[in-house]
Amino acid sequence: MGLKGGPTQDEVMAVSLAKLGIRPGDRVVDVGCGTGKIAVALSETAERVYAIDRRSEAVAYARAEAARSGRGNIEFFEGDAADLLSGLGRLDAAFVGGSRRLPEVLDLLADQVRGRIVVNAVMVGTLWEAIASMQRLGIFVEAVHLQVSRSAGIAGGVMFKPINPVYIVVGGAGCS
Repeated sequence: MGLKGGPTQDEVMAVSLAKLGIRPGDRVVDVGCGTGKIAVALSETAERVYAIDRRSEAVAYARAEAARSGRGNIEFFEGDAADLLSGLGRLDAAFVGGSRRLPEVLDLLADQVRGRIVVNAVMVGTLWEAIASMQRLGIFVEAVHLQVSRSAGIAGGVMFKPINPVYIVVGGAGCS
């Protein structure tokens, strides 16, 4: 997998999806869709998933992932999320895996999303931006610091190798 910035670790995805609380019939956006792993997972429950990435190689990779998974309910957009979101109308939930123009993206999502907004951040600056923006908008619910370690062999035994921590920031309508 040669796409920079992904894919999301399975454990991080599981917690993020649980925080989103997707239900059948939901319309959901994946901002910064990268490899398409989250969009494909969302599409298993949601009625429609909009996957956005500014990188053409990411959109191509994600589109191929969706086709391999047999998911026909994902619509892909190449471009800046801040420019594309308003065209999607009302949404039930949003996953944000990209941090470009994050405060502006969260401003738009706060007006469009009825349910939860989940931001995954690996950089402390992105974490701060997500929390500060959600607090300003009155939608901040919580931030979760997730540290995953995986078993690895060592000298005939087993040790755990840590994976870089991820911050999961949760916001939602009527959640001040």
